[in-house]
Amino acid sequence: MSHDADQPVLALNVGSSSLKFGVFMVGTSGSRVLISGAEETVGEPQEALARIAHRIQAQGLPAPVAVGHRIVHGGPQYRRHTLIDAAVMQQLQAATAFAPLHVPPALALVSAAQARFPGIAQVACLDTAFHAGMPDVARALPIPRELRALGIERYGFHGLSCESILRQLGHDVPPRIVVAHLGHGASVTAVAHGASVDTSMGLTPSGGVIMSTRCGDIDPGVLAYMVREHRYDAAQLEALIDQRSGMLGISGLSGDLRELNAASASSSASAGDARLAITMFCTSVRKQIAAMAAVLGGVDLLVFTGGIGENDVAARTLICEGLEALGIHKEAVRVMPAQEDKQIALRTWQITQTPH
Repeated sequence: MSHDADQPVLALNVGSSSLKFGVFMVGTSGSRVLISGAEETVGEPQEALARIAHRIQAQGLPAPVAVGHRIVHGGPQYRRHTLIDAAVMQQLQAATAFAPLHVPPALALVSAAQARFPGIAQVACLDTAFHAGMPDVARALPIPRELRALGIERYGFHGLSCESILRQLGHDVPPRIVVAHLGHGASVTAVAHGASVDTSMGLTPSGGVIMSTRCGDIDPGVLAYMVREHRYDAAQLEALIDQRSGMLGISGLSGDLRELNAASASSSASAGDARLAITMFCTSVRKQIAAMAAVLGGVDLLVFTGGIGENDVAARTLICEGLEALGIHKEAVRVMPAQEDKQIALRTWQITQTPH
């Protein structure tokens, strides 16, 4: 790729039901978006990519010179954003065991993008990369050494979101930041002098705070009990942990905070359960923020981001209740967008500028 003019880069961010995309003109001066949107991923990823390619062409935009992919988990082999080749794809396939919900659709999209845009660079932008330098006290899990040697440790996620927050802060980065990324998945990260030093998610994106449908941290004895007394297998445990718990499990109604807010304000029989789900979620996040404040020795800035973090004022207010005791006052709280797609484009451009 040329080092002179800005280059068009396609950022792809696949979720459970939709594919977010953006074409950015990226160069040494930064980036600007040319087009962005979302496509349903029901069906083959090739079909969604074909629609994206058509939208790019229909607007007369330049064809991308590189494609960046959000990869949730790179496993123990890949801790940095990296150019994708056959060997990298093989290792990322192996990392599927760590995030079976997230990695397979992302890799299917990589293969589809290689076919749709042949001959151009494809880059894996890892959500775990931001946390790669966490100290041992945060990264190690309290399990036997031989299991830790298998790569079973705290990886942390929402790294692209955290990177985008630091980029947006620019030179105005205080030494002690807590980033609360709250969406369908939710995590809280402690950032000291621009580096991740602890985070709530662990080996997988299932740990940490209560989420929409994920339980977050739970007494491991509950899982042993379900296996022993109710004969749960691995698939049933995963469904329990990732799809049937969290705010959905508590309320018996929904994992969507907007629906729970509406139900809690109604006179329906489910109002009490909806209120309990909201309160438990907010309390869970507040506890993690307090824990990260202890790790950092205080908090200079608390950032809310993600769909809930950016848009739900009531949730932010409830989460912040009592944090004044830790020195976290209103002036130390900011709401910022999670610019993950822009971050993917920037990292992709940087990787392709580096000689390999």
